[in-house]
Amino acid sequence: MSSISEGGLCAQAVSYHIGSKALLREVSVAIRPGLVTAVLGPNGAGKSTLLRLLSGDMPPSAGAVTLDDRALTEWGDPELALRRAIMPQSAMLTFPFTAFQVAALGRTPHITRIGTDRDHTITEAALSRAGADHLSDRIYPTLSGGERQRVDFARALTQIWTPQASGSRYLLLDEPTSSLDLARQHELLGRVRDLAREGVGVLVVLHDLNLAGEYADEVLVLREGEVVGSGPPAHAFTPERIEQAYSLRTIVTTHPRTGRPLVIADPSGAPAGPASILPSSGVHHAAVDL
Repeated sequence: MSSISEGGLCAQAVSYHIGSKALLREVSVAIRPGLVTAVLGPNGAGKSTLLRLLSGDMPPSAGAVTLDDRALTEWGDPELALRRAIMPQSAMLTFPFTAFQVAALGRTPHITRIGTDRDHTITEAALSRAGADHLSDRIYPTLSGGERQRVDFARALTQIWTPQASGSRYLLLDEPTSSLDLARQHELLGRVRDLAREGVGVLVVLHDLNLAGEYADEVLVLREGEVVGSGPPAHAFTPERIEQAYSLRTIVTTHPRTGRPLVIADPSGAPAGPASILPSSGVHHAAVDL
């Protein structure tokens, strides 16, 4: 297949195996500056595995991951930390740090001496943008799951707050809305869209197809480590593709105000049979052609 590189943060035909089990099979995706790409699929589809490969947390068993046309392994940790930030599903932090101190950890790659005024200002601004400024003095382990997610989002923002003189910034988010209430989910993803408008390339792992349909420019739908559908949500979200991914009958319509795709479960339909994988190029920017 042809390369999908030419800048951006790209996975090219990546596979990942644990023993004889394949968690990903020849998946390709490109995270482009200025765009939000959502990765979806049922539990165990390989979404978090793909994010870990793109972050450099682990190498693919096959294929390649590149950042601006350089292999991810060729980037030093300090320069990579200035270019991309990761928000994991949960942060295993038990120390009695305040929310401000946790958010300020994102400034670590930038700090040459402790506690500069600029780092303090950026941390305050990131907490505000994440809707967590009122949590600043709270002890992080005592926060609710949703409150911790907002602080974790602020930490990722502080890391890539400053545009680099050359190259783009990237933000990788693993289920950032899982513990948020409905209003906070839309608030956070609205902030993500704002970041994309500022030139940040965003990958976000989501479970909610309607959130992805509303806020993502591109989607990649996985099942059992393979690509089921890819492209703009209006093309990728069809009843056939969704049934292949989730074994669920749905009705796909459009939102009456935004015109974005709206997915509704169809309980009147006959139970769906076992899902199978449909052929796909695996290139996320190619529209689904049924």
